[in-house]
Amino acid sequence: MSRVTLTQYLVEQQREHGHIPGQLRLLIEVVARTCKRIAISVNKGALGDVLGSTDSQNVQGEVQKKLDVIANELLLEANEWGGHLAAMASEEMDTIHVVPNRYPQGEYLLLYDPLDGSSNIEVNVSIGTIFSVLKKTGNHAGVSEADFLQCGRQQAAAGYCVYGPQTTLVLTVGDGVAMFTLDREMGSWVLTEENVRIPEDTREFAINMSNMRHWAAPMRRYIDECLAGKTGPRGKDFNMRWVASMVADVHRILCRGGIFMYPWDQREPDKPGKLRLMYEANPMAFLVEQAGGAATNGQQRILDIQPAKLHERVSVMLGSRHEVEHVTSYHQGS
Repeated sequence: MSRVTLTQYLVEQQREHGHIPGQLRLLIEVVARTCKRIAISVNKGALGDVLGSTDSQNVQGEVQKKLDVIANELLLEANEWGGHLAAMASEEMDTIHVVPNRYPQGEYLLLYDPLDGSSNIEVNVSIGTIFSVLKKTGNHAGVSEADFLQCGRQQAAAGYCVYGPQTTLVLTVGDGVAMFTLDREMGSWVLTEENVRIPEDTREFAINMSNMRHWAAPMRRYIDECLAGKTGPRGKDFNMRWVASMVADVHRILCRGGIFMYPWDQREPDKPGKLRLMYEANPMAFLVEQAGGAATNGQQRILDIQPAKLHERVSVMLGSRHEVEHVTSYHQGS
């Protein structure tokens, strides 16, 4: 049986379906190739002197891990010279990185979280890279943050790479979700699942229960009902899973269903949520919807939110459609 590589998959998408213009195909391949390099650094761990923190903080005020900085630099260096990008934005940078004048500028914009779940680095738990691709609109010269402030439904592509027991790349170009596994002997991404579908129903939820006392009433109601099990209003038992790595939690949902939630809480009442809309919630919502699931902030579809700033935060509820609709109805009803 012949194995389909990422390059072959992208060529077929371009040739047969017209989904992928040449610049977008190049962009995806460059990101995928960079994820291989990040995977090598992650796998070396202490042997590569990449564990531990730096003396710096990112724009969110979070202490940066060494691997956060390494992954961010690898993605910058790999993408700025190819002629497929106009600019990039990252969780680890205050503002956008415009492609230098010495290189040709393309028509796409890349947003990414270079290393999601980095609190798990030292304990050898799955972490990952999340990315989102937008197309620059309009014919104006130059690039500004305003060019990035597009609704998630306008994404040209999105995906993530999870660095776990296997290194897996998950991708959508708006025509379903495909998974690729890194064949380390061959050095190539191999298609291992196509047309991924999330079951509409589930008995599994992912949330940080230690924050329960800080949640709004609709979220507490939903979790209380899940915990009540068969004897409660839901009439079924639920299991809870929480990796503290959005990539790992969403990957589990894409593989077997479930619901992932990171809601508003009263510790920072002026912030609508913890996760970043542009380079965490939007790409994951795009993937989940393309796999038949749903993604909301409790009030509306995440992909319909009009961002007002680059590092905007948002509440997230995504996964199996019926469960997302159920918890969303509690928030809308409040």
